Amino acid sequence: MKNKLFRFAVVAQRANVIEPGKELFSNIKGNWNKSFFTSKNPITIELACGRGEYSVALAKLFPNRNYVGIDIKGDRIWKGSTLAVEQNLSNIGFLRTDILNVESFFDDKEVDEIWITFPDPRPKKRDIKRRLTGNRFIDLYKRVLRPGGYLRFKTDNTGLFHFTLEELSRRDDVEDIQSTEDVYQSELRGECFDIKTRFEEIFASKGESIKYLRFKFKNSEF
Repeated sequence: MKNKLFRFAVVAQRANVIEPGKELFSNIKGNWNKSFFTSKNPITIELACGRGEYSVALAKLFPNRNYVGIDIKGDRIWKGSTLAVEQNLSNIGFLRTDILNVESFFDDKEVDEIWITFPDPRPKKRDIKRRLTGNRFIDLYKRVLRPGGYLRFKTDNTGLFHFTLEELSRRDDVEDIQSTEDVYQSELRGECFDIKTRFEEIFASKGESIKYLRFKFKNSEF
């Protein structure tokens, strides 16, 4: 508890974190490249970013892009924001909110790319509606993602991976779906830049293959 309270206090003072109680929390929508970042570069968001390792690694690799890691847990965001500070990265920020609220923080088509990496698989039937790759969430992503922008998804969970593919197969507004059951043995490997989070390393050490897919929405009105 003491560690959490300490982390919450640190995050509250961090300029690279937007959370309830901070001025930008209520007016950042449509203004990321005006009020938060110092450049107008394309924005990538990572949903349920956890400790933020993936977003931080991407921000370091691609200084000409802006990144926002989104998670509801402040103590997790503390880790990512700390890594960003330690590495002197100005092209990454963190937003503390529920994923269902994403439309409250990004304008239509304001996002260039979306990553979802190792989300909770929500294996119980009663939790299907909470899976981040379910159709109600995909509908949200479509509204903030620019036409032609990719949504990229990595998981170790076979059930969630197949569920996601099934959800996409029932939609008529997606295209260019590419997927693999083992990204490190696939020609799609380069799209993930060999970035491995702590969780990915744990899963891989247990013999789990890492699944990956990406797709984009057709260029049409929602």
